[in-house]
Amino acid sequence: MSNKVVIIPTYNEKENIESIIRKVMSLDGEFNVLIIEDNSPDGTADIVKNLMKEFENRLFIVERKGKLGLGTAYIAGFKWALEHNYEYIFEMDADFSHNPDDLIKLHKACANGADLAIGSRYISGINVVNWPMGRVIMSYYASKYVRIVTGMKVKDATAGFKCYTRKVLETIDLDKIRFKGYAFQIEMKFTAFKFGFNIVEVPIIFTDRQEGASKMSGGIFNEAVWGVIKMKLRSLFRTYKRVA
Repeated sequence: MSNKVVIIPTYNEKENIESIIRKVMSLDGEFNVLIIEDNSPDGTADIVKNLMKEFENRLFIVERKGKLGLGTAYIAGFKWALEHNYEYIFEMDADFSHNPDDLIKLHKACANGADLAIGSRYISGINVVNWPMGRVIMSYYASKYVRIVTGMKVKDATAGFKCYTRKVLETIDLDKIRFKGYAFQIEMKFTAFKFGFNIVEVPIIFTDRQEGASKMSGGIFNEAVWGVIKMKLRSLFRTYKRVA
């Protein structure tokens, strides 16, 4: 059995889902895939279920009753991965904004000592393709803002392309992660940072989706701006101690 699983949340991803699954399955190293499906009306789940016959014991699906938030999708995936004894647990989007080939680089970073490897758009300049300049600037300075407030050294604090080692997800109390939107990504990194885990950024090139509709909204950034301050304040009254 593989010790690597890639968690991919989906909602209306029929244009991308088969291609992304086939690409991950073709990689060296035998990556398994877990789809967290939020009751897409476009038939995404049916496509995944048909592929499960071809990729038996490598492709899995968790179906939920509706759109419950990106954070809760990943939490459900993390719990499933821990229950099924995976050692390396990845986050990745379904829309090819994250290059599946980079999964190998993220795994290598963790295999070589990182506890959390982040696919970073900003560790070696600004590596974003097909985004409007305004969005690039907003994302870049959002990460800078997070660094200032939290004290983390992570340059891409909002990144959603990551590899966790099992011990990180076992240490974090997943039921106490509060954010449900994209600020979830910040909270998970910050919590790992507070526990003293070794966080490594791996340079990637981020490419905006070609198929399907973006799930971004203004509320996502609003949550991040005010939520980061609240998160930092809460952390001042919490003890972060790893169990040996």
